[in-house]
Amino acid sequence: MTVSVKASLGKEKYYTEVTAGGNSLITDEPVDKGGQNKGFNPFEIMATSLASCTAATLRMYIDRKAWEVEKINVEVDLEHFPLTKRTIFTRTVGFEGTLPDEEQMKRLRAIADACPVHKILTNEIEILTKFS
Repeated sequence: MTVSVKASLGKEKYYTEVTAGGNSLITDEPVDKGGQNKGFNPFEIMATSLASCTAATLRMYIDRKAWEVEKINVEVDLEHFPLTKRTIFTRTVGFEGTLPDEEQMKRLRAIADACPVHKILTNEIEILTKFS
C-alpha cells in the first residue's frame, strides 16, 4: 500500500494545508509554540491515525460477525518524552449499544492490535528524505 500526502506551508506560521487525493485538512501548531491553533498539530494527527484506524478495523470485524454494536469510541492519548526518545500511546476503546461479551472482547483486543496503523507504529520504521 502506498499513500501520498502533500503539505504546503507558506509564511503564515505554522498553518499548513495538507492534501491526499481529493481530501484536504489543515494542521497548525498551538499558540504556545508560535502557531494559531487553526488545526490539528502533528502529534494529534498521529494519534488520530491510530484512533480512526482502530475504530474502522473493529467496525469491519464487528460487521462481519453481525454483532449488534451501535457505536465504537476510541480515545488515544499520546505522551512524547524527547529526552528518553520514548512515546507512549494509550488507547481506550468503548462500545455503545449491545456490549460484546467476554469472549468477544478478548477477540476484539486482538483485532485492535491488528489495525494497520498499530502494526506500522509497532514495527521498524525507516524515513528516507529527498530534497527537490
